[in-house]
Amino acid sequence: MSAITCVLDARAQLGESPVWCARSQTLFWADLLAPAIYSLEPASGVTRHWPMPQTLGSFGLCESGGAVVALRGGLYHFDFENGQLRLLNVPAGEPNAQTRFNDGKVSPDGRFFVGTMDEQQKSRPIGALYRLDPDGSSHRVLDELIVSNGLAWSPDGQTLYHADTRAHTIWAWDYSPLDGSLSHKRQLVRTDSAVHGMPDGGATDMEGYYWSAGVFAGVLNRWSPDGRLDRQVAVPCPTPTMPCFGGPDMKTLYLTSLSTGLQAQALQDYPQAGGIFALRVDVPGVPIAQFAGG
Repeated sequence: MSAITCVLDARAQLGESPVWCARSQTLFWADLLAPAIYSLEPASGVTRHWPMPQTLGSFGLCESGGAVVALRGGLYHFDFENGQLRLLNVPAGEPNAQTRFNDGKVSPDGRFFVGTMDEQQKSRPIGALYRLDPDGSSHRVLDELIVSNGLAWSPDGQTLYHADTRAHTIWAWDYSPLDGSLSHKRQLVRTDSAVHGMPDGGATDMEGYYWSAGVFAGVLNRWSPDGRLDRQVAVPCPTPTMPCFGGPDMKTLYLTSLSTGLQAQALQDYPQAGGIFALRVDVPGVPIAQFAGG
């Protein structure tokens, strides 16, 4: 495994939601507060960006082109070519003044899962996890979450990993690709914020291990399927937010980060906070599917 390096000094306020497109060999990611979606072609260094009209939560790529995007007002389809947004669904109970959409990811069977978080106090279990099906219908899957985060599926698509950042917990669920339902909830790990950071975004590799960004501790944690800490990688800033596998062989692990909220001294000590980092790993990552609707 190589050393982790900053591949783009993005200086994002809240870098999140990295998504790798194998077809174009492009990394997409978002600055939730800019708000905008960005892209980086690692081979050429070419970057692009697409401003959004509202605070972003997350997004996923679509089979038909474009992206499914969680904005403050609901779930939309975004066309990269003409910059147009088209409303797909507004889940019941959203939007509201206390929460916003957060981490989201496309399941192996082409559904888009996205959670919400307590935006005002970051301490109340008022968030939820939603599922957007290809037919455009939305379904409330989980309740009583503080900060829904860390969505990732096992290589066989049978296990969903899901974190509640402020509850310091990563959960595992049995996942049904037939209907997108969850069952058999179990705790994968209860994290120690001083050692592991708080569990932010996640990604899985082909050995079934779960990589979790330890935000505010400056680490990237690799957890085994039975909840054992297999590896910990130090990140050149205290605020990594979400990993994503990419590259031609899926052995490059990209990592977003944030800079907002850091004290002036911390920004001086860690000038690459808000950047996009990368490291080479030995085990390829699980490819992320594309949304079958839109």
